[in-house]
Amino acid sequence: MKTIHFYLDFISPYAWMAFDALPQVLQGISHRVVHKPVVLGAMLKHHGQLGPAEIPAKRDWTYRQAQWQARAQGTPLQLPASHPFNSLGLLRLATACDAAGEPNRFVCEKIFRHVWCSGLEAADAERLATLSADLAPGADVGSDEVKKLLKNNTDEALALNLFGVPSFVVDGQVFWGNDALPMLRAYLQGDPWFQSPEWTSVAQLPVGVKRKL
Repeated sequence: MKTIHFYLDFISPYAWMAFDALPQVLQGISHRVVHKPVVLGAMLKHHGQLGPAEIPAKRDWTYRQAQWQARAQGTPLQLPASHPFNSLGLLRLATACDAAGEPNRFVCEKIFRHVWCSGLEAADAERLATLSADLAPGADVGSDEVKKLLKNNTDEALALNLFGVPSFVVDGQVFWGNDALPMLRAYLQGDPWFQSPEWTSVAQLPVGVKRKL
C-alpha cells in the first residue's frame, strides 16, 4: 500500500478539482491518502511568487479555466462571492478536526464544498461558525496547538520544496497540480518512465539565463 500525502489549501479551485477526482484516479490501486492543510500564501511568499488570482492579467483566465476544467470533469464548482479570500479560518478548522492535523476526507470535502459549491463568501464569520458547529472539531480552532499543527504542515511542505497546491508526495516524489493526476496514477502503477532520464535528470539541466526581477 502506498501512502500519498496531499498538501492542500481550500482557497484553490485546482485543489478542489483534484480532491474530487482523486478517488476515481486511484481506483484499483492500494493506497492511503493523508490530507495536509497548508497555508498557500506562506508557500508563495517563501518562493517569491504571487498566486494566479493575484496577477491582474491572469486572474480572469484562472477563473475561466477552473470553471471549464470543473465542467469537463463533472465536478461542481461555483465561484465564491469574492476571491482570493483569507482561508486561514478554514485551514485551522480542518486542522482542528484531527489530533495530528490531518483531517479525513469527510472533513475536507465539507470545507471544499463550503467554498466552491455555494457562491457565497467563503470566509464569512457566520458561515464559518455554522460549518464549525457541523464539523465539531476536537480542538479549539483558535488554540496555539492548532496554529502550530498548521504551521508544521506548511513548514513540512516547504522542507519538501513544494511551491503550490494541490501537491501530492509519494515515495519522496512530488506531483503538482490537478493536471498531474494521470502522472500520479502512472507512477503508482509502476510505469518505468519514472526511472528514465526524462524524469530523473531534469535537475541537472543548466540554466541559460537568469532574469532580474
